Amino acid sequence: MTDSSAVSSSKPGALAGFIPGIVLVAVITASAYGLRNLPFVSSLSPMITAIFLGMVFGNLVGFSSSAEAGISIAGKKLLRLAVALLGLQLTFAQLASIGINGLMLAAVIVVSTLLFTVWMGRLLGVDRKLSLLLAAGTAICGASAIAGANAVTRARDEDVSYAVACVTVFGTIAMFLYPFLNILLGNDPQSYGLWVGLTIHEVAQVVGAGFQGGEAAGQVAIVSKLARVMMLAPIVIALALHVARSEHSAAGRPALTQVVPFFIVGFVSLVVLNSWGLVPEQLRGSIIAMTPVLLTAAMAALGLGTSFTKLKQRGLLPLLLSFIASLYIATAGLLLVNLAQ
Repeated sequence: MTDSSAVSSSKPGALAGFIPGIVLVAVITASAYGLRNLPFVSSLSPMITAIFLGMVFGNLVGFSSSAEAGISIAGKKLLRLAVALLGLQLTFAQLASIGINGLMLAAVIVVSTLLFTVWMGRLLGVDRKLSLLLAAGTAICGASAIAGANAVTRARDEDVSYAVACVTVFGTIAMFLYPFLNILLGNDPQSYGLWVGLTIHEVAQVVGAGFQGGEAAGQVAIVSKLARVMMLAPIVIALALHVARSEHSAAGRPALTQVVPFFIVGFVSLVVLNSWGLVPEQLRGSIIAMTPVLLTAAMAALGLGTSFTKLKQRGLLPLLLSFIASLYIATAGLLLVNLAQ
């Protein structure tokens, strides 16, 4: 006969197993936000700071096996939840404000950058999953897109950390370089803002570079960037379909949940609800404020799972791939913007 009290008492014990890892992730997350007061770190997203802090702590200090369960759930379940909640930051009206031409430009630049990066990765001999992460981060929205892509590609933590480091480096360079390049190019605020929003990696980097061209340029940059962020859903679905087909080719057709992940269904559903104004503003504001914290915690967990030794084994070819991809999106975006005028 089964002892019901023993069964019920095992549940709190199972939950307690997550506490050490979750506490460690929370400490690193809080540290990432605290470091925003430092001059250089203030220009970086806390997500990026958190993954580097996690890497340093995990490799130089280390943690006990008791923390692994909590770290794992933060790096996987929390990651999917945070990506889904990004949907509350988007509305169809925002996308409509840049017009059909702007939306078409965003679609062309995202798809072409993805295809180019994956193709170039194959030529350079870069691991397929790492190439996909670099492609998503460059084409869509930096670390958030890498997180979304990783939720379906299930790449190694070292690949995620490497990809985040790459888009951080080249996105930061672009943030400082674009305003100076535009002095030589002489683009008007509309064109400059569109170029920035369509090509720079992180949202924070887009804001930093966009408003250097004035208020009008900054607003256009943000909206065109949101158009790229909106493409996260169809791109992740396409990646999920690609992965499902390659991994289940011998087992027949993949299940629907493998092709359309639940967190992407949540993302799209929240975009629709937000567009229709069905989410109470107070609740929406709270969730929007909480979402980057959840993403930062997920990145901290991924950093903790990254080995410097394994990271070094990736070599410099993925860094070269990221540079080429960043150069491609900057050049292609500029050409498209000028052709569209």
